Amino acid sequence: MMFWRSVVGKLWFTVLFLVSFVLFILTIMLLEFFDNYHIEQTRNGLENTAIQMARILENHDEIDQELGLDIAMELVDKNSSALVIFDPKHYYYSPNTDQSEQIQVSFLMKDENFSKVFQKETVRKQISSLEKINDETASQVLVIGVPFISQTGDNAAVFIYQPLKVMQETTQTTTKFILLAAGVAIILTTIFAFFLSTRITAPLRKMREAAFEVARGKFDTKVPILSHDEIGELATAFNQMGRQLKFNMNALSQEKEQLASILSSMADGVITFNRDGTILITNPPAEIFLQNWYFDQNETNSNIEAVPSEVMELFQLAVNTEKEQIGEVSVQGRSWVIIVSPLYNNKFIRGAVAVIRDMTEERRLDKLRQDFIANVSHELRTPISMMQGYSEAIVDDIAESNEEKKELAKVIYDESLRMGRLVNELLDLARMEAGHIQLTVEKIEFKPYIHRITRKFQGLAKDKDITLTVEMKNDEEVFYFDPDRIEQVLTNLIDNAIRHTPSGGSVTVIEKSDERGCFIEVCDTGSGIPDEDIPFVFERFYKADKARTRGISGTGLGLAIAKNIINAHKGHISVQSKQGYGTTFSVFLPRNIE
Repeated sequence: MMFWRSVVGKLWFTVLFLVSFVLFILTIMLLEFFDNYHIEQTRNGLENTAIQMARILENHDEIDQELGLDIAMELVDKNSSALVIFDPKHYYYSPNTDQSEQIQVSFLMKDENFSKVFQKETVRKQISSLEKINDETASQVLVIGVPFISQTGDNAAVFIYQPLKVMQETTQTTTKFILLAAGVAIILTTIFAFFLSTRITAPLRKMREAAFEVARGKFDTKVPILSHDEIGELATAFNQMGRQLKFNMNALSQEKEQLASILSSMADGVITFNRDGTILITNPPAEIFLQNWYFDQNETNSNIEAVPSEVMELFQLAVNTEKEQIGEVSVQGRSWVIIVSPLYNNKFIRGAVAVIRDMTEERRLDKLRQDFIANVSHELRTPISMMQGYSEAIVDDIAESNEEKKELAKVIYDESLRMGRLVNELLDLARMEAGHIQLTVEKIEFKPYIHRITRKFQGLAKDKDITLTVEMKNDEEVFYFDPDRIEQVLTNLIDNAIRHTPSGGSVTVIEKSDERGCFIEVCDTGSGIPDEDIPFVFERFYKADKARTRGISGTGLGLAIAKNIINAHKGHISVQSKQGYGTTFSVFLPRNIE
């Protein structure tokens, strides 16, 4: 079955069928032609023989009649028979005529057609079915009748006849020869057609194999060029196509890799949509955005095809209006700005591309700038208002005694010191954040260093009934750092711990070290920090006291300064707190800060 479906089988069968059909028609026509040709030749031969016999008989007188008959009978061949009729009683058969093959004279003289020969009409030819004398079988014979005038002046006739089986034998021989020739021609055609189809389709099979190899990605596959005809030109075109296809695929692959690299390295998320809103391409930031959004929907299984409704609204607007659309979405506490632009295929929109930008840091910085202005204004407004009020009291002589004036001046002086500290801390923080902090690194024995710092707070802790202790895991440790800056950090942490710990509580300074560096923890049993405030404790002007009352509250810059000092030492600071259970600040200083 596969052979007949192949090009070889189809071409071979087509050639064989066409040649066989032509040979069949030609054989039929040749058989018909030779059949008619033999009959016509036999007719013409018998007619000529009969005419010659009639002339011979007419030219011999009655004395030479027997000689004329002998001469005339010699003209009859062995396959034919002759009958000369002078009258119903005088007639002669050719010597080679058997009695069984003799035609009855009465039949010829009574027959409607042959009886006209005796009336001197034209020669009559007819194929008749005559019964033999012995009445055994019937035989078809070709009978030719030619009239002549006997020497006595009577109408006579010469009849020459031949059985059709002689002509049929000749026709059969010719038929066998024609059929044999047709059979040989078909066999030769079959071999030639198979050879020709195989020769033609051999390069086609090679091209088919090469095409499958190219379909598998082997673009270096080449078809051998065996000829310079159309098939050879096709092979040349196929090889050129393979080279061009390889070049185009390499170019597409490079462009794809370049596009993938660009998309992967982008900080912004990119989502490409089809016309119907189906996601075609995403990059890692966009996938993170979709995963966060899906997690925000409280679903258990992520579906990358799901898209936020806000994004789909912007997509529909961009497709319908053919204009760029901008929106903002909040997912997992982060702000994302989405820019959706339509994509065109010539003049038609084939989709849209969405650029998703994480604006959380920008929004945070905007909020920090706003909070900074508000906090500075608030921190400065209170001492300035107090200095203005007390100075007006002195100018307006509201304070009458010197003691009252000194008390008012003392308040003005304290507030000016507070303003000075605030301004200095702001300047220090600005220099640190600008990278202008200078460290004076020294070799420090940590045990006496930490005890010296904690002794400064023993009196304050005792006044507030707070236990301040130090735990040293290693007594002989030596580290390199800026002692003044680290003292500023520890002072801020211990002071905050004492101020936010109620009476009866405890503050513990723990030192642990290993081959990496020094770990310092300041633990208290105070009120703790609310969970929502923990991410912002190292921001400027952060205060646990939301009312911003004077007394235990500072400027809110201490932890921000401490973080910058630790970062300058290539360390890090962190906080762990649970409201109602206390707070732990952890500081790490590496051994090598160079």
